[in-house]
Amino acid sequence: MPFDVVFAHALRGEACTVRTVEGAPVPLPVEDWTRGADVVDRLFLRHCAGATIDVGCGPGRLTEELALAGHVVLGVDVVHEAVTQTRHRGGPALRRDVFDRVPGEGRWDTVLLADGNVGIGGDPAALLRRMRDLLGRGGRIVVEVEPPGRPTGSADVQLTCECASTTYFAWGRVGVDGLSALADRTNLTVRAVDRYDGRWCAVLGVRR
Repeated sequence: MPFDVVFAHALRGEACTVRTVEGAPVPLPVEDWTRGADVVDRLFLRHCAGATIDVGCGPGRLTEELALAGHVVLGVDVVHEAVTQTRHRGGPALRRDVFDRVPGEGRWDTVLLADGNVGIGGDPAALLRRMRDLLGRGGRIVVEVEPPGRPTGSADVQLTCECASTTYFAWGRVGVDGLSALADRTNLTVRAVDRYDGRWCAVLGVRR
C-alpha cells in the first residue's frame, strides 16, 4: 500500500511500526508528532530565523509553533492527512514533494528538517543539496540528527499499521559524527551543534 495511505492511518491514531529489512519492528512515535510543541521543540525552533519552511511537517506541531511565534512559515508534506491536520492547527501547509517546485524557492531564510526528516528520499546528501536551493542569501538549515555513534547513510524501511503495510522504501539517517563530512559533500558548513535533552540539533549554512 502507498506510504501516504499507511502514514495517514498512523496520524489518525492507528498503531504503526517501522522496521528495516534486518531489524525487528519498533513503534512509530506518532504521539510525539501529534502533541503540542514542548520545551525541547522550542529550543530547536530558536535556531529558526525569518521565513521558515517546515519540510515534512507531519501533523504540524512545529509549523503551528512557528506561526504563533510570528514567523512567516509554510509546512510541506506529501501526506494529505498531515497537511489537513496542520491546517486544522492554524498553520499554513501545502501538499507537495519538496523535490518539486515549492513557493518561495530560493528566498527562504530557514529550512527546518526535524523528527528525522533528513531521511526524506533516502539520500541525505541529495536532500541537503535540494534544501540549499530553497534558501536565500545567508539562509540556514536547521536539522535534527542522531546521537554520537549512530551511522550516516540509508536503509530500506517499511511502515506497518493494523490495516496494511507499505512496500520497503529508502530512508536516510544522519549521525552527528558524520555531519561534518556530509556538509563538505554538499557545500554546506556546520554553524552549530546543540544537544537538548537527548535530541541533537545542527545548524548548517551555505558555503560561499
